[in-house]
Amino acid sequence: MQTSPGPAVRVFDAVKALAFIGDLSMGQPTDHSIRTAWLAVRLARAAELDDAAVAVCEASLLRWSGCTANAAGFAEATGDDVASREAMLALKPDWAGPLELHADLGAVIAPLARIHCEVSSEAARMLGLGQDTRAALRHVFESWDGSGSPDHLAGNAVPASVFIVALAGELEIFSRTYNIERARALIGQRADSRYPDKLARLAIRLAPDWLDELEHTDAASIDAALLTPNMSDATPVELVADIIDLKLPWMTGYSRSVAATAASCGARLALDSNAQHRLYCAGLIHGMGRAAVPNPIWNTPSRLSQAAWEKLRLVPYWTSRAGRQTGTLAEGAELGSYVYERLDGSGYFRGASGAALPVEARILAASATWVALRAARPWRAAMTDREAAKLMQEEAAQGRYDASVVDALIDAGTSQRRVVNPRAHNARLSAREIDVLRGISQGASNKEVARDLSLSPSTVRTHVESVFRKLDCSTRAAATLKALALGLL
Repeated sequence: MQTSPGPAVRVFDAVKALAFIGDLSMGQPTDHSIRTAWLAVRLARAAELDDAAVAVCEASLLRWSGCTANAAGFAEATGDDVASREAMLALKPDWAGPLELHADLGAVIAPLARIHCEVSSEAARMLGLGQDTRAALRHVFESWDGSGSPDHLAGNAVPASVFIVALAGELEIFSRTYNIERARALIGQRADSRYPDKLARLAIRLAPDWLDELEHTDAASIDAALLTPNMSDATPVELVADIIDLKLPWMTGYSRSVAATAASCGARLALDSNAQHRLYCAGLIHGMGRAAVPNPIWNTPSRLSQAAWEKLRLVPYWTSRAGRQTGTLAEGAELGSYVYERLDGSGYFRGASGAALPVEARILAASATWVALRAARPWRAAMTDREAAKLMQEEAAQGRYDASVVDALIDAGTSQRRVVNPRAHNARLSAREIDVLRGISQGASNKEVARDLSLSPSTVRTHVESVFRKLDCSTRAAATLKALALGLL
């Protein structure tokens, strides 16, 4: 396994990529978090909480970064992790209907909130953001009156930045979904419950001016207003890939594998170092658009409906769109959006073919398939290397893949890189603990891990508790994210 420092980008660009992914996960327009951050900074300053401006800005951009981590839980509870959250945020009629089918609603919501908060707070830490930002994200679902989750904190026990972010986010959503007057009315109704009355009255009074100014401010000016000092630093790109893959447990580590495989294939085909770098970055972030598709579609074990296929065909389109607002990640996102194109024009979303697909696009497409075929999916078992090679050679013979690329992939076998985030929580796990963590990170239950490793369920539970203690977390998603950052998975 190759050890590499990995490519680095501005923290701001990684944060914007995570904001884009989070907005898709929540069924929001892809500028929702950016607009929320701008409004949150205005609200903090109007409330004479200038010291909180940095935290509210960063927390607004990252507050949905834990959405992929609890997508599976939301899908199980509501049937659609994207549509249900979009309805919840807009307070649409009967939005809580699916959740009310559960006998104990709190028992459903609190664990989902805890997963989200742990992952988003850890993402902020890995990005090098400050303690105030991490605290806001860890408590982002708490309410002024104590009715929030996961810890039911109230009043001054909750960081003031949490209420500013919540108010700014709701102002953005309500005014866009309904109108400014309806937004002000809804905020007034939630005063002294979701957030302090004094803060709500301030937002209600100043909202029209802020929203008007926001509509007349260009994207570059908004970026300049949101760029905090910590977000000018550099950070590894792998964190974005890991957040993407948390949406589907059976994809743990998938984007890293695609990236390593594509870069290795580029090297075998004598591409220069810049091309290898582009391939690696594209492999890491090619799945950004995946967040827009509800988990039940991804987990369908049978033939998909036409409507479901149309959603899937938009995945690379959304990845391409992400490239337009992610700065130094733009080139990688654009290349990544070619991952489902095929040489004969049968791919999507462009339907590009032949000379319209440069060699890097051909390598990325074949690499993603090569990695995916040899991993288990809800609709099939993992293929052996021989089975995957035979299928890809047949596809190449029919003109869907570049035969020289397929040959290079097969000859290379498995390609991996061990890339460690320098800000990762340092922990030493035993070999058996890593085995157990690998199992639960892929969605297996304790009983399933026990069966696969020939251990008793109680032994597996003991190992899980030890892993959580060493990694300083309490959820499987956070443990998975931290382990990936340490290069353990």
